[in-house]
Amino acid sequence: MENKKIINGENAVLGRLASYTAKEALKGEEIIIVNCEKVLISGNKEKIKEGFLAKRRRVGTTQKGPKYKMINERIVKNVIRGMLPNYRTGRGRDAFKRIKCYNQIPKEYENAEMIKLEVKKPIKYAYVGEFGKWMIK
Repeated sequence: MENKKIINGENAVLGRLASYTAKEALKGEEIIIVNCEKVLISGNKEKIKEGFLAKRRRVGTTQKGPKYKMINERIVKNVIRGMLPNYRTGRGRDAFKRIKCYNQIPKEYENAEMIKLEVKKPIKYAYVGEFGKWMIK
């Protein structure tokens, strides 16, 4: 576990978490993010909801994309993917493969030392875990 970093995503702002993760993955670190459903998205909750639902409505046919994720850990991983240089080829692809996201803390990482990126909560925010609830309605 020399080059593994375990990040607790609880009360971390999504953009800051994603940029930190992308930089560390590009350096060659293996990154594990736990508690993805408790990551914060700063901003007005209604605006976040509108933007997310607008992206969901833009899906093409059933065979083609772009398909926007409903699963919390995939939402976080997609944001990180957007901060990597060309995630399809080269070093961006290698860095993306080194990132793993989980909703809860897996048993093998329960006693491990975790990095906490918690900052003061923004005035307006929403949790990533609320997206699945919005999509069901």
